Amino acid sequence: MNDPYFIIKDTVEGQIVVKKSRFIATVAPVADNEKAMEFISSMKKKYHDARHNCSAYILGGGLSHSSDDGEPSGTAGRPMLDVLSGERLCDVCAVVTRYFGGVLLGTGGLVRAYQGALLEALKGAEKYEIVHGFTGELECSYNDYGKISNLMKDMGVSGDDGEFGANVKMPFNIPFDLKDAFEKKVTDISNGSARIKFSKEAGFFERRL
Repeated sequence: MNDPYFIIKDTVEGQIVVKKSRFIATVAPVADNEKAMEFISSMKKKYHDARHNCSAYILGGGLSHSSDDGEPSGTAGRPMLDVLSGERLCDVCAVVTRYFGGVLLGTGGLVRAYQGALLEALKGAEKYEIVHGFTGELECSYNDYGKISNLMKDMGVSGDDGEFGANVKMPFNIPFDLKDAFEKKVTDISNGSARIKFSKEAGFFERRL
């Protein structure tokens, strides 16, 4: 079982000023390498008059990339990538724009400034946890539907309203670690009449923080 990671749903921005240099961090959700490059290009166009537009992104499957965009090697892109990794973010791209204030910051100062601007932007990010688990379908009687729906909400099992026929059929997503407990409680509530089918393959789903 893999560890959970996080995504953001909306673009966020933050900025700091360090010794007259202004650092503007913009962070956006991206689906793939092409979208990440498009976002970086759009930020460079927006801040075309800035000295540097440094970037970093992490995608699903572990693909990552960073650029110092003219800053001394290892002082911008990689430290930004370390922040994204440390926050366990995925499918995300960050660009930190620097307007030079005339004062040299040194290697350590640059690292702290680029990371600080990025962390400032991430304060405003609404993060969603992506959990490895099972998708499945639960079928139960109308009498048990209300109790089982409440159980799903209480346990953090996400599901749709259901399909109403002779019985109620509800598709759902459940983390690996809740599977056994959920199955037992559903059995207890329905006296064994409810049926649960778990998918053979693990699915990914979001659990909002």
